Amino acid sequence: MPDAFRVRSTARFDRLVKTHRKRHREFSQILADALNLLEEDPLDRARTHQVKKLANVKTGDGQYRLRLGRWRFRYDVSDAEVTLRYCGLRREDTYR
Repeated sequence: MPDAFRVRSTARFDRLVKTHRKRHREFSQILADALNLLEEDPLDRARTHQVKKLANVKTGDGQYRLRLGRWRFRYDVSDAEVTLRYCGLRREDTYR
């Protein structure tokens, strides 16, 4: 396992980040926390974070999901590289 993973983003992810920064004051800190975590342990081998490998999701569609509070990040891991695909808020009515 590499010491640090390289994190890159897709154009779609960058557009979502821009939108969320405008609408949610706390998003910049959440994103910084997510990036730090993904650089260190995107597969959560230490089992200390809310990372889940999603079933029946192909590479390129965000095979992994990271939960940070109400925020969700989807990404793929290939060798020593993490590719961020999606970020967004969990819907309010998800668990009702």
